[in-house]
Amino acid sequence: MNLGSSKKISIAASTALFTTIVFSAPASAKGQMPSVPSYIAEKSKLNVGVRCDQPPYGFQDSKGDYAGVETDMARQLAQWIYGDSEKVQFSCVTAENRIPQLAGKRVDLLIATLGVTPERARVIDFSVPYRWGASGVLTRADSSVMKISELANKTVAVPKGSVQAKWFEDSMPDVKTLRLNTAADSLQALKQNRADAYAHDAATLVVIAANDKGLRVVDDPYQLSDAAIGLRKNEPEWKAYLDAAVERMRNEKLFGNWVTKWVPEQIRPYYVDVFQSPRPDRK
Repeated sequence: MNLGSSKKISIAASTALFTTIVFSAPASAKGQMPSVPSYIAEKSKLNVGVRCDQPPYGFQDSKGDYAGVETDMARQLAQWIYGDSEKVQFSCVTAENRIPQLAGKRVDLLIATLGVTPERARVIDFSVPYRWGASGVLTRADSSVMKISELANKTVAVPKGSVQAKWFEDSMPDVKTLRLNTAADSLQALKQNRADAYAHDAATLVVIAANDKGLRVVDDPYQLSDAAIGLRKNEPEWKAYLDAAVERMRNEKLFGNWVTKWVPEQIRPYYVDVFQSPRPDRK
């Protein structure tokens, strides 16, 4: 899969045709979903931690509205639970603060590009995965780096708390990691020549490179992983509901609809693959 060959596109232009959000019927209409925990059902809104800076998964558009595949997942949950897709309160989270936000009960769940790792699984629970992904590296277009191994003794910008930061620490200790607060800060460090590369989810980097001819994705993906909804430990009823909701989204082909809605056509095949195809190491 070539992660670096995309033309310049506009997320805003790709979504202009989608002026109406359509969500499938409440859970009760299907009669097959598990019960929603009372502490969720009795709330006025579902409080969901999402990303604000990672299109097409979670971002804020030019009007400041929350947008993306994962925000539509949250709206769909609100539709099934409360019968109204607008009964959701979004909280912007970062790679570093999302698990503390969940543990501190400031959000009911995380749909925030959250990779499943053994370290995280000791602290929180996960739903069944809704997609797989790979990590990638973004460099300037004129960089000599063509393989991950060529980053030895170079500086790589990474968001704090990201799985990429941990991966470089464990797998390439000769790489200097510049750990910054957000994805935007990491990208800025690369563009300001304070870092030789920016490491993050490959899907996020594909979008950035498609919009900036001065950058490119190194065609050497690594660290395959699953992404899932995060919830607090010891909430089995809530986990059962979220597991069933993810499977229902898949069965009703909602992920394909959301990918079509939020992802420009030029880079859409990558996202269709991660949501709808088996993980490459499990085929």
